[in-house]
Amino acid sequence: MDQTVAQQVRPAVIVPHRTVVFVAALIATFIPAVESSIVATALPTIIGDLNGFELFSWVFAAPLLTMAVTIPLYGRLADLYGRKRVFFFGTSLFLVGTTLCGFARSVEALVLFRALQGCGSGAIQPISMTIIGDIYTPAERARVQGWTSAVFGLAAVVGPALGAYLVQRVHWSVVFWVNLPIGLLAIAMFATFLPERVERRKHRIDHLGGVLLVIGIGALMLALVQAKSLGAVRVGVLATVGAAALAMLFVHERRAVEPMLPLGLWRRRVVALCNLGGFGGSATSMAVSALLPTYVQGVMGQSPGIAGLVIAAQSVSWMFAAFAAGRLMIRTSYRLTASIGGASLVVAAAMLGMMTPQSPWLWPAAAGFISGIGMGFCNTTYLVAIQATVGFHERGIGTGSQMFMRMLGMSVGAAAYGAILNFGVDRLLPGSAALVNRMLDPNTRASLGIDNLARLADAVGAAAHGAFLLAVVIAIVTLIATMALPTRLSPVRPGP
Repeated sequence: MDQTVAQQVRPAVIVPHRTVVFVAALIATFIPAVESSIVATALPTIIGDLNGFELFSWVFAAPLLTMAVTIPLYGRLADLYGRKRVFFFGTSLFLVGTTLCGFARSVEALVLFRALQGCGSGAIQPISMTIIGDIYTPAERARVQGWTSAVFGLAAVVGPALGAYLVQRVHWSVVFWVNLPIGLLAIAMFATFLPERVERRKHRIDHLGGVLLVIGIGALMLALVQAKSLGAVRVGVLATVGAAALAMLFVHERRAVEPMLPLGLWRRRVVALCNLGGFGGSATSMAVSALLPTYVQGVMGQSPGIAGLVIAAQSVSWMFAAFAAGRLMIRTSYRLTASIGGASLVVAAAMLGMMTPQSPWLWPAAAGFISGIGMGFCNTTYLVAIQATVGFHERGIGTGSQMFMRMLGMSVGAAAYGAILNFGVDRLLPGSAALVNRMLDPNTRASLGIDNLARLADAVGAAAHGAFLLAVVIAIVTLIATMALPTRLSPVRPGP
């Protein structure tokens, strides 16, 4: 039986001030969303001030790695010890890291404090989503999930503007401290308005499972994110260690009394398919987020503003599509709603593959817009379906599994597209990396000359098309996984 929740009429937790709790969850979701966009805007200034360009990538990679590793752990602990306690711990850890980032006086210290941030932020969004799942029925969740996407859309608009203002008018330290009052407000609202009764019993904490999970995921994520800088030998060692740790975890979790990663969860059809879809959808969308700006600026010769507009098109359509998906899945089914998203991702990836240097800028903008529609329909449906499939005491790890698979998809997609692009350019024009950097910089692009620009644009364009072709394949697999969902299952039809 895929659908294990016995009651679909009442939520698992009855909250007198449910709207206030929902707003607190949205505020909490806003924290990591705005943090990533505001820091990305200010980072060039920060790196220049700290004289640490050689560790530039680690400022991004460190929180990504620690957040990915901790998401499943926090999800499971929230099931065992309660949502509030784990949320308060994770958010407090994030705020401590955020405070220290503002005081960093070297890039090494900044990387360390950013890693601490990630250790905390692994709890914030997944547990906020879990709380929403607790206080709403499946049908209600479908309607309110659009607001969580709206939060990310708002962060995508507010973050860069606020980051630029603070760097220019105040100091880059304040960029990190913006989240301090927001985080404290979320903690206060949950503490005041979210009642929680945790069953007081002794738990047999799966320490070994937690250690193996951290080692396995951490090693594989590090190999993916830093594949280019670490070299083939180190990446091979990390991949081997990660695979061995996960294999040991699989054997251990089958015997654990209270496993850190319940394997039975992944044997449920809806959970497995939705998590596969979440991975594929996120990997596909990275062709827009990570690769398309390079193509627009480098190959098509458009300005950074146009490249930013292309990315914004995806964020805007994502937000509105999430609202539409919530209403459609109530009237139809999870499969139909998510299939619309999967088909949109296929169309968007195909449009990227058909681009040429002579294409008008509206073409990649349209591809980004359609990609956002796909992600809005897919992600909203996957999360609602998983939360309706698991019981209350599995909802934390169920929600965490979806958040983790999305992050893993983003990491794999970005690493794969980047590797294809770099390998392709180096094969066509060996030793041209420095020239490509000049081509992408509007201030130095014209100095390359027409002939060099044409050669570089052709090489980057040809390599990028190989990456876009991979995106098409991943999008098709995502659509196939989505279409394998049960036919009539929906928020108002629990299934057999």
